[in-house]
Amino acid sequence: MSGVGQIEKTTQARVLALLRERLGYRPLGNWLDRPDNRNIEANVLRPWLHQRGVPDGLIKRALHELQKTAEDMSKSLYDRNKAVYTLLRYGVKLRPEIGENTVTVWLIDWQHPAANDFAVAEEVTVKGADAKAAGKRPDVVLYVNGIALGVLELKRSTVSVSEGIRQNLDNQKKEFIQPFFSTLQWVMAGNDSEGLRYGTIETPEKYYLQWVEDTGPDAAEANLLDRHLLQVCRPARLLELIHNFVVFDAGTKKVCRQNQYFGVKAAQDFIRRREGGILWHTQGSGKSLTMVWLAKWILANRTGSRVLIITDRTELDEQIEKVFVGVQESIYRTRSGADLIEKLNHADISLLCSLVHKFGGKGGDEDDNGEGTREFIQSLRNLPPDFSPKGDLYVFVDECHRTQSGDLHKAMKALMPNALLIGFTGTPLLKADKQKSIEVFGRYIHTYKFDQAVREGVVLDLRYEARDIDQSITSQKKIDEWFDAKTKGLNDLAKAQLKQKWGTMQRVLSSQDRLKKIVADIRFVLAKAIPEDRGLAAQETGAAAAPAGLESETDRILDLVKNQNDY
Repeated sequence: MSGVGQIEKTTQARVLALLRERLGYRPLGNWLDRPDNRNIEANVLRPWLHQRGVPDGLIKRALHELQKTAEDMSKSLYDRNKAVYTLLRYGVKLRPEIGENTVTVWLIDWQHPAANDFAVAEEVTVKGADAKAAGKRPDVVLYVNGIALGVLELKRSTVSVSEGIRQNLDNQKKEFIQPFFSTLQWVMAGNDSEGLRYGTIETPEKYYLQWVEDTGPDAAEANLLDRHLLQVCRPARLLELIHNFVVFDAGTKKVCRQNQYFGVKAAQDFIRRREGGILWHTQGSGKSLTMVWLAKWILANRTGSRVLIITDRTELDEQIEKVFVGVQESIYRTRSGADLIEKLNHADISLLCSLVHKFGGKGGDEDDNGEGTREFIQSLRNLPPDFSPKGDLYVFVDECHRTQSGDLHKAMKALMPNALLIGFTGTPLLKADKQKSIEVFGRYIHTYKFDQAVREGVVLDLRYEARDIDQSITSQKKIDEWFDAKTKGLNDLAKAQLKQKWGTMQRVLSSQDRLKKIVADIRFVLAKAIPEDRGLAAQETGAAAAPAGLESETDRILDLVKNQNDY
């Protein structure tokens, strides 16, 4: 008999009705007492493949390959899940006969969501991982063509959604039903008061996120849980999220936040119109992974496309390379300006990263004070006779507000006149910087502002409270002389009043030492408040290091403070 409480049963019945009636999921029924429930239901997948014209021999071999991969207990859950995802995302590669060409058996029709069999089962009793493990019973399981891709734990509105998250985490342990999660892509928990929280396999509780979508056909749905389910589990949306917004990053599986999804979607529309622009996403909201997902889409969907990622600091260049390598994307990091020109002149590398300073000077020294850039512009006539940037170039410019309004930008445009430019930044811009960035790149593609990220718990709020900073006077005599000169003609009472006011203010005067201490405070808070740019991480990262580029931003803050009116 089910242990689900009556209130949770009511919620579960409503959720099942929503999935069935409004989203078109085929009801599989209550699987509480059904024997041998699995994450791969061959009796559903086999006929679906048969209807698509796959020969019986290939169906048998494809099923065997999928089941063998999902049940390989010699691997960790992460590795099994990654291997299964590869088969789902790219199809099962098989040779019909020895000597024949390889064919791909697609287990999911990604291009036509309606062609798939979306089904939902409740109270899915699953046996333990082995004889010593205990069984579990997920509340709701979403199947696509008989493959379990989503799981949902439901709680009553008075019970925290965290309880459902912890239940999902327990279920993934070896002592329970870990093998069932080898095919799972979207792991969810929810209740009526808090709505839906989502993650993926092994996502710690603190990294489960809430989908925030204030526009669209389902935004007016009154019940928060129902609204989130309509937005995330709609068949076409769910397949798109799984196909285009999942990465396996060096032992951590990650899915996207909604700002990354909508940023990439908006950029796709701009690219289709051959229009550049700016993605403004606040620091700490996953900008590097947004680049990854957009680059992957471009390379997969734009014929002859190449992507070049430009940064303005060595540590950012290294970070970009590390991010793409971490998600198994082959990226070439240029070594010099000459190397960049040589690689642009040949189409064999589709993904590159470079310092913007490599557009200037032979060595691309980022500290050449602009001399290299001027030399480079003058030496464009000495390019190889056959030089012409090969392919359809898309250039991502990181921290685009900093370097793209002067000679470096002119050099880049001279070298790649037909490239489509997309600027990325998350730094608050001065009015002049903002105008220059828009002139160079075009209008905003998508914005995700700091206050919204704070409300959604993506970043911590940044506050600075004034504190007393001890000041010391280096020459009292000179101050007295200056005071006497400035107050000549005043009577003794007026001088005494001014001295009293001066004595109160002298401890808070804007000395260079005080400004440096204020900026040091801001840097310390930023380093703690802005998390590592890791998307939705499935492992705890601990206290984050200061973001790359913080040194230059500190100088920027200091200049801003110094340029204000005197205290």
